[in-house]
Amino acid sequence: MALFFPFLALSGSATTTKSILSIDKVGAASLTEQIDPIEGAPFNMPQFKRPVFPQLTVNIINKGATEIEPITTIINQAITEVSKQGGGTVIIPKGKWKSGRIILKSNVNLHLAEGAELEFPGTAEEYLPPVFTRHEGIEVMGPGSFIYADGEDNIAITGKGVIYGPPMNAEIRQRPNGSTVVENDITFNMPIEQRITDGMNGRTFYRPKTIAPINCTNVFIEGIRMERSTFWNVCPIYCENVIIRGITVNSIDVPSGDGIDIESCKNVLIEYCTLNCGDDCFTLKAGRAEDGLRVGKATENVVIRYSLAKEGHGGITCGSETAGGIKNIYLHDCVFDGTQVGIRFKTRRSRGGGVNDILYERIRMTNVGEAFKWDLLGSAKYVGKLAERYPPRPINKLTPIIKNIHIRDFIVESAEQVLNINAIPEVPCSNVLIENGQINSKRLIGAINDVDGFTIRDVDITCSEDNQINILDSRNILFEDVNFMVPTGKVITNIKGEASKNIIYRQKEEKIECKNKQSIKVDLLSQM
Repeated sequence: MALFFPFLALSGSATTTKSILSIDKVGAASLTEQIDPIEGAPFNMPQFKRPVFPQLTVNIINKGATEIEPITTIINQAITEVSKQGGGTVIIPKGKWKSGRIILKSNVNLHLAEGAELEFPGTAEEYLPPVFTRHEGIEVMGPGSFIYADGEDNIAITGKGVIYGPPMNAEIRQRPNGSTVVENDITFNMPIEQRITDGMNGRTFYRPKTIAPINCTNVFIEGIRMERSTFWNVCPIYCENVIIRGITVNSIDVPSGDGIDIESCKNVLIEYCTLNCGDDCFTLKAGRAEDGLRVGKATENVVIRYSLAKEGHGGITCGSETAGGIKNIYLHDCVFDGTQVGIRFKTRRSRGGGVNDILYERIRMTNVGEAFKWDLLGSAKYVGKLAERYPPRPINKLTPIIKNIHIRDFIVESAEQVLNINAIPEVPCSNVLIENGQINSKRLIGAINDVDGFTIRDVDITCSEDNQINILDSRNILFEDVNFMVPTGKVITNIKGEASKNIIYRQKEEKIECKNKQSIKVDLLSQM
């Protein structure tokens, strides 16, 4: 059966794996001065330019700032004054500075000079009053972020300085980061102004992000380094026209220490970034469950290029907050070196929305756990019995839909496993195409479960320990010109489930064996 992708052309790529960039060509160390045109995106994107700010420049030292006392009041006053005068740049010079929450204003560039070290505090009281933000896809009034903005235009954070979260023994790190399940803290019908999560008077406390503007336009973040976050690092929310380039994140050993989370934003460019994270590296989100559906804002039109993900749960991850929809995502020329998963899609039955119209190409993966992973079930710890595959649940507004995923032109130099797809039987994952690549892995395919429309084409797969492909209740599965190099020389296909049908191998050699009653069709390309 031929698969139809309304979003993507299925013609073979002219790009060979020789054009895939090596690790020394990507990431913050390779940052260029100019912002190159966006080419190859299968959706309309603006051509981004470096922002322009008025000449007015204020150094916080000239406003009385010293390294002895926190600069919170001085820097926020300077930002407000510069914005009121039409805009300009506020400079944090070389030195070791301490500050509470910084609030950016329109037409202001907050510049951290080389050698500037900016540390944020470690007690909940220092993030008062609570501000409007999102926590894991749900709107709240909480600490927000170290550097925050709401409803501003043309804002920037630039320079070669370093932003530090509080020490690892800080008070806010000892507090629970809310409940394990956010929905246990916040009910859907609770007014936003009552969703106070500041940690005062026994209330829930959600740790601050590092940089999280909300409802802003024309956001520019470049060059800075972030260390020791308390939660997610860079997370624009409800923003439009966002550029993030040349930043470095180190949040290893920080629980939920995501690198970059794009949440319900439109028109985003991420390039030349290096992320080394305690959770997912490059992440796309769009709100959670009922609250995300109420807001109804997608993450759409995102380009990620020339970037490096090192340690982390996922190199590029869509989800798990998907309620508003994640669509029109184009990632190219990136390297994932040491992530648990290279390419990851995750959501849950109760999250809503979904992911569609995704193109990833020219990717190198090294030392990854799983090269490709789809997980729509999750853990009982978070969703209870909804994590059980059966029985199929009724389709409703909270049922996520994952479709139209195209991955091409890639090298997986070393992985523990090629692929796992664990979708949901009521709405199978559909229209997945993986083509033109090379994979070296210990194990083959652990699961293709609840899928309708999956193709691997023109891929060399070498597995050192495993020759098994496991298929459950999946249909319209095509392996076309896949060169399997596995122990025993035979690929064993284990097919289960009454819904499994139309499973086809089109191979140059007959290396396929089926263990089950369900039939597979093997076409030899030499005879076609």
